[in-house]
Amino acid sequence: MRESTPFWRPGPHAARRPFLEARGRIATALRAWFAGSGFMEVETATLQVSPGNETHLHAFGTDLIGPGGERHSLYLRTSPEFACKKLLAAGETKIFDFARVFRNRERGALHHPEFTMLEWYRVNEPYETLMDDCAALLAEAARAAGTKQLSFRGKTADPFAAPERITVAAAFDRHAGIDLLATIENGQGNRDTLAAAAVKAGIQIAADDNWGDIFSRVIVEKVDPHLGIGRATILYEYPLPQAALARAKAGSDKVAERFEIFACGVEIGNAFGELTDVKEQRARFTEAMAEKQRIYGEAYPVDDDFLAALGDMPQASGIAVGFDRLVMLATGAQRIEQVIWTPVVQVGD
Repeated sequence: MRESTPFWRPGPHAARRPFLEARGRIATALRAWFAGSGFMEVETATLQVSPGNETHLHAFGTDLIGPGGERHSLYLRTSPEFACKKLLAAGETKIFDFARVFRNRERGALHHPEFTMLEWYRVNEPYETLMDDCAALLAEAARAAGTKQLSFRGKTADPFAAPERITVAAAFDRHAGIDLLATIENGQGNRDTLAAAAVKAGIQIAADDNWGDIFSRVIVEKVDPHLGIGRATILYEYPLPQAALARAKAGSDKVAERFEIFACGVEIGNAFGELTDVKEQRARFTEAMAEKQRIYGEAYPVDDDFLAALGDMPQASGIAVGFDRLVMLATGAQRIEQVIWTPVVQVGD
């Protein structure tokens, strides 16, 4: 939707300025928390050989032109993850990055093509520690914004209350009446079993929906609206077919060490107990890019340098939080453009 008045007009800017001032206070408070917790702030490169290898993430591409006119394809990163993990392989142990990231095909109240991702990593610490970090940062953000509650479109959450913790399987059972783990066999999703359960739960599915598509439909329609109401929710132990860059839970062939944190029905963070098995990671990238090619007619290269670094990376846990969304919830902003200093101009209606 085209903005009726440019953001740089004095009137619209004055209306947004309280949100932007709060953004600055929140960033300062979070940096102080990380510094007090022994983290090093890093600044990773925006241009990458691969923007990331997830099926439904879309990147902006460009060319690097050498002195002799030779061209090399590069991308604006969708996440600083690959670069941060290379720094872990280099010997860093506790790092964070306020990273500008870019995602194509995304625009809406909670989505913007250029945004800030706050990402941090802990070497040799379990991903449950990141859950505690999230609780602390919600409180820090609220204090910096001068509020006692997070809010978005009529939904509220207490940023000082301990987050609810619920497994994905328990959430599927509670909100959709689906036995999710019964649809996973040897780390793979059984499409027909989940499809039958989803239809019974009132979910409309398409004939060409695969297991992952159906999983996402159930999450969006039945689970997400109930999360982060009254207090934040940590949804953990994602099924292995949705593991992305997360390692399997020890002793399980069904779930991974992955969680997402929600507040006011909004997903604000995604965390992994990081996968360091190079062969497994390459296989996941290859599968995801084959699926991307099938659906969208394009695929991104795999960063072999990243995979080489992954082989040297110690065990670690990491998380990415949408900083703009966090500011929205702490300030009561209704659209992401309200908390971004210079939003990307909307092209077309």
